[in-house]
Amino acid sequence: MVRIPITFLFVLGLLISPLASFSAQGQGVVIPEPPICEVPCTTEPLIADQVEIRSQRVEVEISDQVATTHVSQIFHNPNDWVAEGTYVFPVPPDAAISGFSMTVDGEPVEAKLLDAGEARAIYDEIVRKLRDPALLEYLGSGLIQANVFPIPAGEDREIALSYSQILPAENGLTHYRYPFNAQPFTATPLQNVSIHVAVSSNEPLRAVYSPTHDIAVDRTSDMAFAAGYEATEVIPDSDFELFWSVSPGDVGASVVSYFDPSRDQGYFLLLAAPGIEQSTDIVAKDVIVVLDTSGSMEGEKIEQAREALLYVLDHLNPDDRFNIVEFSTGAREYSRDLLPAANASEAIPWVERLEATGGTDINLALLNALDMVQPGRPTMLLFLTDGVATEGEQDTSRIIGNIADAAPSNVRLFSFGVGDDVDTILLDTLSSEQHGRTTYVRPGQALNEAVSGFYSGITAPVLADVELTVDGVTVEDIYPAPLPDLFAGSQLVALGAYRAGGDAEITLSGEVNGAPAKFTYPVTFTAHGGSDFLPRLWATRKIGYLVNQIRLHGENPELIDAIIDLSLEYGIVTPYTSYLITEDDIRSDAARERAADMAASEIAGAPSVGSVAVDRAQSVQQLADAEQAMPAPQATFVSETGEEVSAAEVLRYAGSNAFVLRDGVWTDTRYNPEAMTTIDLAFASDEYFALLDEHPDLAPAFALGQNVIVVVDGEAYRTTTDD
Repeated sequence: MVRIPITFLFVLGLLISPLASFSAQGQGVVIPEPPICEVPCTTEPLIADQVEIRSQRVEVEISDQVATTHVSQIFHNPNDWVAEGTYVFPVPPDAAISGFSMTVDGEPVEAKLLDAGEARAIYDEIVRKLRDPALLEYLGSGLIQANVFPIPAGEDREIALSYSQILPAENGLTHYRYPFNAQPFTATPLQNVSIHVAVSSNEPLRAVYSPTHDIAVDRTSDMAFAAGYEATEVIPDSDFELFWSVSPGDVGASVVSYFDPSRDQGYFLLLAAPGIEQSTDIVAKDVIVVLDTSGSMEGEKIEQAREALLYVLDHLNPDDRFNIVEFSTGAREYSRDLLPAANASEAIPWVERLEATGGTDINLALLNALDMVQPGRPTMLLFLTDGVATEGEQDTSRIIGNIADAAPSNVRLFSFGVGDDVDTILLDTLSSEQHGRTTYVRPGQALNEAVSGFYSGITAPVLADVELTVDGVTVEDIYPAPLPDLFAGSQLVALGAYRAGGDAEITLSGEVNGAPAKFTYPVTFTAHGGSDFLPRLWATRKIGYLVNQIRLHGENPELIDAIIDLSLEYGIVTPYTSYLITEDDIRSDAARERAADMAASEIAGAPSVGSVAVDRAQSVQQLADAEQAMPAPQATFVSETGEEVSAAEVLRYAGSNAFVLRDGVWTDTRYNPEAMTTIDLAFASDEYFALLDEHPDLAPAFALGQNVIVVVDGEAYRTTTDD
C-alpha cells in the first residue's frame, strides 16, 4: 500500500480538499503532497480524493461566564492509501483559553496552543504556499495545533477537542462565539452538523439571541436555558454567535453596538426581555376572537378553527375576559358582553356547534367586536379568515378606514390568513395599524397549531404601549416601528442607528395594568469597532419597513430610492432589488433607474390576493422581523442567461461590507469606478501583507479570493494575480 503524507488543516474543525490550489470538502483545508518514489519517477503523482467529514457535533456548557466547548468530528479517508497530517483549529480572537485537550479515536494526543502572533506566521505561510487567502479570515486569532494519527485507507477517525474559556460580557450581555464559517473553504455541503449550548447563571437570565443562526431555545427556568442548531447538507456561512443577558429586574435590557467610521454612523441592537415566569404584575386582558364561518371554511378549516378557539378558552388567565364573534353573511356574538374567564367552559358547546355556511362580511364582524372594547384594559382581537369580503362593505380601503375610526388605542389586532385566497393588504394593514401582526397559514398547514403557538406567546402581557427613549446619545431609525408590547417569556429585538458613541441611559416605558411604568438602564454605545453584523441587520429591517409602507400605502419615489440605496450599500438581496446584482456597474445611473422601475412595479403593482401575494407578504414580514443578517440560502435571482442563481454564489459579506462577484473579482459595493481609481497590489506580496498589517480589518475582505476590490478610507485597492 502506498503511504502519502498529506497535511490536514482542519480549519474550524472541519475539512476541505483542494479547489483550484486546493479543492473543497467540508470545513478545512487539505494540502496534497506527491507520493515518494524513486528518481526518475515513472508514474504520475497520485492525487488524493476528498477526505470527507462525516459529522460534527459541538456541545457547550456555560456557567455564568465560564464556557467549556466539546467538539467531535468524524473524518473518512475514501482513498486507497493512508492519509496523515496536522490539525489546526482557530481560536476566537476574544477567547481567553484556560485549558484544552484533544483525542483521536479516544486516545490523547499532544496539542499546542499558539497565540495570535505565532498563529499569524502560520497563516501567512499557508496563504503564500497555497496561493489561497481563505485563512486570512482568522488573522488575529490564535490556534490549537496537533499532529493527527494517520487515517488508514477507507477508514474513519474521530477527532475530539475540548477547551475552556472566559467569555466577554459588556452592557449586561455575555457573548459566545464558535468558529464555524466554511463558505470561504468549501463548495461541498456538510452531511450533518449540530451545536447545543446549555447556559446556567446565578442571576436571572433574560434575552437569548443569535445574530447568525436560527436557533431553538428551551427556557427551563429563569436561571437556565438551552439553545440548539441542527442542519444537514449545509455549508455554514458564518461563525456561530450567541448573546444572552442577565438582570435581577422584572424586565432586563441590554445593548450591542457597532460604529462604522466609513459611514460615520453607529448601529445598535436592543434586547429587552421579562422573565419567563408569570408574576403578580401580569396585565389582565380581554380576548375577542372574530372567526370566519363562511362556506369556504367548510371541512378541515372549520374543524381546526374550533380546536383553536377551544385552546384560547382553555388558556385564559384568571382575570381575563373573553367573547367570540362568528361571521359569514352576517355576524353573531356568543355573548352580548365580555365574560370572565371562569365562564369559558360554558362556551365549549357553542363553539362545537359552529358550522361553515354563507358569505363573508368582514366589516360588520370587526365593528361588532370593537363595540365591546372597554377602556383601561388591553384587548387582544384575534381575527381568523380564509377569504375576501363578499358581503356588506367590500371595498378594502373603506373597511380599513372604518376599523381605524372605531378601534380604541388599547386594541391589538392579530390577523390569521387561512389559505392563499385572502386579502393580504387588508390583513397586513389592519394588523399594522392596530399594533399587531399577521400570521399566514398556508395550504397544508394546521390552523389550530398556528393559533395555539401564537397565543401561547401573548397570554401574559407585561408592558403595553412600549416606548424607547435614550439620553446621552442621539438615536434614530429604530425598527420595528412602533415597538410591540412585551409578554412574559418573549423578547424585544430592536435595531437602530446612532450618530456618535458614548455613555447613555435607555428607558423603556409603557403601561402595566393601566398605570405608567418605566425601566431605566445605563449602557455604552461604542465609538469604534463592535459587532459588525449590525449594519446589515439594521438595513434589512429598514428595507422591510419601507417595502411594507409602499405595499400598504402606495408607490412613493423617495421610498423606492431609499430601498435601492440601502440594497446597494449593504448588499441586501430582496425579491425587489435582486436585479441590481445582474448589473455590470451597479452604481451607474442607468442601473439605478432600471432597478427603481422594477422595484416600484414589483412592490406597488403586486396582487393583493393569491399565492404570489401571500408569498410576497411573508417575504416582507421576514425582512421587517429579521434577526439574522446573512442572505437566506433560498435567495435567488435570474441571470442574464436566464439561469436561476443563488445569491450566495455572487454575494458575500466581509466585516460590515458587501461584495459582489464581477468577472472573477469580488468587488466592494461601495466601489464606484466612475469616481475611483484602483491601487493595485500583487496577491500575497510584501505590499499585500503590509496593507493587512496597517488595516487588520481588511482580512475578511482579502479572504474572499485572490482578486478583490475593497474600499478603505475612500480609496479602492485591487488585489490581483496578474503578472
